[in-house]
Amino acid sequence: MSAPVLQSKLPKVGTTVFSVMSALAVKHEAINLGQGFPDFDCDPRLVEAVADAMRSGHNQYPLMPGVPLLRERVAAKVEAMHGVRYDPASEITITAGATQGILSCILAVARPGDEVIVLEPCYDSYSPNIELAGARAVPIPLRRGTFDPDFDAIAAAVGPATRAIIVNSPHNPSGRTWSAADWQRLSDIIGHRDIWVISDEVYEHMVFDGVPHISAARHPMLRERTFVVSSFGKTFHVTGWKIGTVCAPAPLTAEFCKVHQYTVFTANSPMQHGIAAYLSDPRPYVELPAFYQAKRDSFAAGLAQTPLRALACEGSYFQCASYADISELRDFSERDCCEWMTREIGVTPIPVSAFYSTPTEQQVIRFCFAKRDSTLDAALARLLRLAPPR
Repeated sequence: MSAPVLQSKLPKVGTTVFSVMSALAVKHEAINLGQGFPDFDCDPRLVEAVADAMRSGHNQYPLMPGVPLLRERVAAKVEAMHGVRYDPASEITITAGATQGILSCILAVARPGDEVIVLEPCYDSYSPNIELAGARAVPIPLRRGTFDPDFDAIAAAVGPATRAIIVNSPHNPSGRTWSAADWQRLSDIIGHRDIWVISDEVYEHMVFDGVPHISAARHPMLRERTFVVSSFGKTFHVTGWKIGTVCAPAPLTAEFCKVHQYTVFTANSPMQHGIAAYLSDPRPYVELPAFYQAKRDSFAAGLAQTPLRALACEGSYFQCASYADISELRDFSERDCCEWMTREIGVTPIPVSAFYSTPTEQQVIRFCFAKRDSTLDAALARLLRLAPPR
């Protein structure tokens, strides 16, 4: 007898371009600036704090919403940064990474027949998460060249079925950040409709040039309808630990936790205790913007010596660049360009087109500069081999 055929819930999902490009980088011994994680170690004090937690016996389930001390320190950090107080007992949840937090937010608010607006290019989990909830993703392109939000298009997309909008600032892949004026424009569009905001702020501590990170939590009207998602993995260079947070008003957190408790129930116990201890010193995240700005500036200066044209990067640890001035690559798709650079130059970027639901070509590729200086210097030396513009 033949085995039954399992009908896919995500029939459009296959192997991601990130996996494909990483495998190609290994095959050609290229420097992989495609995947978004550091190639340097975290602070040894953080590792020791987690080890201390393990030795102290914090190896069983913590409370479902997270270790109380960690939630208290997250509340204090958010209040210090944004002047907004979340109740650690009822408005903060520790998650198994930001991706799980985003999925649980979507499952909590979106139902079959609902629509969720996503601003493309965007992180690749958003639309599949929406589909798993039985809802429909409504993609709105960011403006070409600048990646500014098109508020007229967002307003036109809002309708009776709109249940939520996902905003990512600082933005992956473009590095664009939202200002207070941007949040006000969104607030004006939402008005008093029953629309929730999922604010993906995992790069919150990577905002440059002296500009503060503007969280959705700062806007008084939006705060009451927003889930703010953050990531210790991104902030403390431990992306493999998969520890994040979701802050939201108590009624939203209550619904979020109904999903959270039946997906992961709770996140890694010793890491929660270790991070709580580590957060007693704010310097690691307060000093992070300067740390990554130095890498951004150095990498952008190196790109300026090549035919690639670096685009503005206001935040995150990603640098986008245009290859439109390179005559031999001008007719290449973004993916073809990335594959060619991997084979011929020995550096692997990621096509920005991979962050869209439908094919969108802008001759823009993304590099990750969350790498050791030696890694970035070696990549820039190889990129100098690109032919000059004609």
